[in-house]
Amino acid sequence: MSCFPKLSKTLLNSIQFTKEIEKLLPDYQEKTFLCAASGGADSMVLLHFMLSVGLKIQVAHVNYKLRGEASDKDQKVVEEFCAKHTVQCHIYTVTEKDAQPENSIQLWARDLRYRFFNDLLNKENIDFIVTAHHLNDELETFLINLSRGAGIKGLSGIPNNQNKIIRPLLGFSKQEIYNFAKTNQIAYREDASNQKNDYLRNRFRNLLIPELVSICPDFLQQFSRSIHYLAQANTFIEEESETVFSDLSIDKGSYWILDKTQLLQQRDLVQFQILKKFGITHPLEINKMLRAQSGSRFVLGEYYFWINRNELLISTDEAVFRENSDDILLIESFEKAQQMNFQMDLTEYMQDLDCAPSMNKNKWVFDSCKMIFPIKLRRKKKDDVFYPLGMKGKKKVSKFFKDEKISILAKPKIWLLVDGNDCVLGVLPFRQDGRCAQGELKNAEFCFFWSII
Repeated sequence: MSCFPKLSKTLLNSIQFTKEIEKLLPDYQEKTFLCAASGGADSMVLLHFMLSVGLKIQVAHVNYKLRGEASDKDQKVVEEFCAKHTVQCHIYTVTEKDAQPENSIQLWARDLRYRFFNDLLNKENIDFIVTAHHLNDELETFLINLSRGAGIKGLSGIPNNQNKIIRPLLGFSKQEIYNFAKTNQIAYREDASNQKNDYLRNRFRNLLIPELVSICPDFLQQFSRSIHYLAQANTFIEEESETVFSDLSIDKGSYWILDKTQLLQQRDLVQFQILKKFGITHPLEINKMLRAQSGSRFVLGEYYFWINRNELLISTDEAVFRENSDDILLIESFEKAQQMNFQMDLTEYMQDLDCAPSMNKNKWVFDSCKMIFPIKLRRKKKDDVFYPLGMKGKKKVSKFFKDEKISILAKPKIWLLVDGNDCVLGVLPFRQDGRCAQGELKNAEFCFFWSII
């Protein structure tokens, strides 16, 4: 006796298949399709339906040469079907150049065939790839992901329409497909390796799932309902997490700024959803990054991460945060200063500055007789110090940056005005050094000015 309420079953037939296609692609009749065919019952039934609905299809088959003569017979079944129905058939035969690995053969085979399919998609100008994944495949994938501690996305099922791949048979069981093939005398091949329990998927398929179905005959139908609910829940979580991400992030074009304080206040699930955009998926990595000290830097995959006080800065371009060490010569000598009428506009060196202080003063006036030429602009060095005008004593430029709360991203963009002895005359545009500032004696004064919009 079933331990679940009885569900009404929908028999697999052309009418039901057409309904599934319409759900996935309302304008399916205008599209072209590349059908992946292994020669097994599921893919051969798929080919039958695609033709019965009157769709424009081509067929792709990969002969992995893993089972000798049996692999060639699989290929022959596909070719004969295509020849009978005048369908263009593409065959890829694996050779030594494909470098078959000693382990992870299933992953290798999957990558190989999808590369082949996508190449054909582009070459033949085809709209979609169609695969014959069915309800049993979905249950196997669910169990595999469950055994690996997957999150809700991993437990939400195989996508039925994603990345130009559609899977119209996901709502039907393997048994329904076998029954249809037998009733309609559709030729297919049985892969004997599916009966071996060498792989985790096969062990679930051959050992666990039959037990589940024997205990609860409606298990597959009830699972189909549950996986649908999980998929809806995952969509909701992703949409809500995207809203949170928009609220706590700023897209600066070449990098992102995330409010670390706000992110820490979110649930673990939301933190995961947001940071997985940038390749961070392990809970320990998330915790380490969000609790790292200001100034910490990380590289994970293609992304560079910097912690700047309460901000998490993220970019794929390390150069965004790299300091530019090129010096800029402004004034070679006192004579050159005279030719310039003792004034110079520095506005062009502040165009990329997005952290300028709010102040009325937009010029620095120096006693040119105290200045040691040449005068240059350069970026900050490790031990730079200066004597801020209006303050007592000297201060490290790094400490000045910290006190002014200048971000890690802004620091590499700030220029220091330095003299011929490489002494700092000012941190543009924040604070002038007081040692060469114009005093009460009005000697020949040199004025640097700028405007910040």
